[in-house]
Amino acid sequence: MEIRLLAKNKPENRLRIARAGAIKPLIALISSTDLQLQEYGVTAILNLSLCDENKELIAVSGAIRPLVRALRAGTPTAKENAACALLRLSQMEENKAAIGRSGAIPLLVDLLETGGFRGKKDASTTLYSLCSVRENKIRAVVAGIMRPLVELMADFDSNMVDKAAFVMSELVTVPEARAAVVEEGGIPVLVEIVEVGTQRQKEIAAVILLQICEESVVFRTMVAREGAIPPLVALSQSGTKRAKQKAEALIELLRQPRSGRTTA
Repeated sequence: MEIRLLAKNKPENRLRIARAGAIKPLIALISSTDLQLQEYGVTAILNLSLCDENKELIAVSGAIRPLVRALRAGTPTAKENAACALLRLSQMEENKAAIGRSGAIPLLVDLLETGGFRGKKDASTTLYSLCSVRENKIRAVVAGIMRPLVELMADFDSNMVDKAAFVMSELVTVPEARAAVVEEGGIPVLVEIVEVGTQRQKEIAAVILLQICEESVVFRTMVAREGAIPPLVALSQSGTKRAKQKAEALIELLRQPRSGRTTA
């Protein structure tokens, strides 16, 4: 607990604690059956990982799998802090695939679905980082990520619309994710965001809809039938520069004859 507190606010302490050899013993504590002790270990590792120089040492010392176990069976605070620690480690490109292979993604999806506000926020940020890797996008879709993302985006009081939309935008570069968005009822939600969201939300919803529609006439038809063209026209006239470009490209797609590639 003292090491955790010493590492919390003082960057110079984070380096000193790591150099004194604390990382491996702290990682060992993450596997403790004493949940309070486990929580202290997770939180201490998180605080030490806030120093960029410590991230590689934490990863090579074997922290990923114990952090995933804490994500599975720890206290609510341990789960949130394990998600944050995995986020820090995922900022090193070479760790992303290892974290994905360790079973973290279904647990992060579960935290996104069932956690409190902080848990949902931490899970979404970590998933966004991990899903820059294609294999992790597929893992997230298989784990059922689209349902909680769509639900959070549909709830404007959740304070999670932006974060959930950014995760979705990272995922829809793969066809499996585009199909999952449609399957989970995402199109009406995205069209509503284009209609009534903030400028940033409208932009990201237009980006996602364009990605969904680009290679599928079936999905284009669904988006057009949902009444997307009027709010897209409004966005093309009054949105951010990027939003205008995406809205114009999407309007052009939606107005094309319903022929050509029909793959969903």
